[in-house]
Amino acid sequence: MFHMMELKDQIDKKKLPIHVAVIMDGNGRWAKKRGFIRTLGHEKGVDAVRNTVEAAAELGIRYLTMYAFSTENWNRPKYEIDALMRILVNSLHGEMKTLMNNNIKLTAIGDLKSLPAKSYRELMKSIDETSQNTGLTLILALSYSSRWELVEVVRSIARKVEAKEISPDQIDISTITSFLATSAIPDPELLIRTSGEFRISNFLLWQIAYAEFYFTDTLWPDFGKEDLYKALLDFQQRERRFGLTSEQINEFEGKLRK
Repeated sequence: MFHMMELKDQIDKKKLPIHVAVIMDGNGRWAKKRGFIRTLGHEKGVDAVRNTVEAAAELGIRYLTMYAFSTENWNRPKYEIDALMRILVNSLHGEMKTLMNNNIKLTAIGDLKSLPAKSYRELMKSIDETSQNTGLTLILALSYSSRWELVEVVRSIARKVEAKEISPDQIDISTITSFLATSAIPDPELLIRTSGEFRISNFLLWQIAYAEFYFTDTLWPDFGKEDLYKALLDFQQRERRFGLTSEQINEFEGKLRK
């Protein structure tokens, strides 16, 4: 506990990322290593979600997006999908107290209508019940993939062009951004992936154009508050240039301090 507090105390609250995104990976491998079925890994992963959400809220991070279920995950065995949906419903119901106690607002992105009816109803209920909270906004990416999202963006813009509400020449970066599922949310500044994999897995491809990546070998069920602190401390050691040189960044920061 002392070591954990030490790490937390090292974090500069003035240099926190506004938005952190997490690819939660390793539930199945965590279970297999212990001789359990994969679904037990998913159940254990709920604890890691709770710890990460609480830690982010305590620190004052404004947005946390967690990749809970991708469009590709529908191709997994039916028993695993059924278990994941059951865990989702139970978690939303069981974690409501945590969300309310920490002033957390829940929302979701993805092809939500593709979720089973019970899962969708519980999700919408939780989103509604937390809608007035003003602390951390927790975004669950469910039945989400970035390619799915970008196809939806293109379709939406095409309809606008067809209706002559916008001309092709008017389409720019801000146009595309305005049609994203995350249009009302700042882009992630830090992307964390667990389990030692070095892939983006079709997650927020447009939004992470300038995000810092942090990879850890820790399997998701073992990811705790201390692991989040390590990722944030690593983030705070980096120089974020957005295509500029170090000299330009220093000059700009110098003007801000004057």
